[in-house]
Amino acid sequence: MVDLSKSAWYAPPLDWTVRDAELIAALARLVEQKPTRGFGKCCQLLEKTHPHWNPKRIYRVYCAMKLNLRRAAKRRLPKRERVPLYVPEHPDTVWSADFMLDALACGRSFRTFNITDDFNREIIHIEVDTSITSQRLVRIFERIRQERPLPQVLRTDNGPEFLGEVFVEWAKQAGMAIQYIQPGKPNQNAYIERFNRTYREEVLDQYLFARLDDVREATWRFLIDYNEHRPHDALGGMTPAEFRNHHEARSSTFELSA
Repeated sequence: MVDLSKSAWYAPPLDWTVRDAELIAALARLVEQKPTRGFGKCCQLLEKTHPHWNPKRIYRVYCAMKLNLRRAAKRRLPKRERVPLYVPEHPDTVWSADFMLDALACGRSFRTFNITDDFNREIIHIEVDTSITSQRLVRIFERIRQERPLPQVLRTDNGPEFLGEVFVEWAKQAGMAIQYIQPGKPNQNAYIERFNRTYREEVLDQYLFARLDDVREATWRFLIDYNEHRPHDALGGMTPAEFRNHHEARSSTFELSA
């Protein structure tokens, strides 16, 4: 009546740990490498390497392994008009920069100076040291200028390093305009603030560092993974490197057709 074969009826059910063993192993490797990575990122990475795996199946196994992270409850805020942050149409147009503070295992504080490209969320550079002054910023950007062009605009907060006369005068001579956000308005520099959260969760909060060289090594590995392997929802699931290559290929095709 139901067209069900006897073999299917009498076949013992296969345990999900056996049926999905390959998927379980793949998820375990991803989570072991990046414990803070949620289901969305894991699913995007697995779909690239195993396109035949259905997202619903991945989610079922993900929940069965109790890997789903707890979401923070949304705070009730008064309604306000949201203004989208400007997204440049070309690379090296607008960069965002910011400082972060952390400490070694011995309690000694250190700072990181982070620079990202707003066009494709690419990490341009992360400097790690105990002290980073305005003069140090000039040396950092001079080093970057040897490898790639400087941006037209650098978006920063009102920190003393960015307001220092040495850095301001150098930026003016280099043709790089400094766009300062309003005090107490970190949302005006949202791209770098969002990156800072990822950097803290996946590097600074994941390890207990004994030396600055350990921080620099972990940061370098994170930089390569972030730029070349980590997909971004805002980039259509592409990595920053893929998005930049796609833009350059599209621009070349448009120039040839023109």
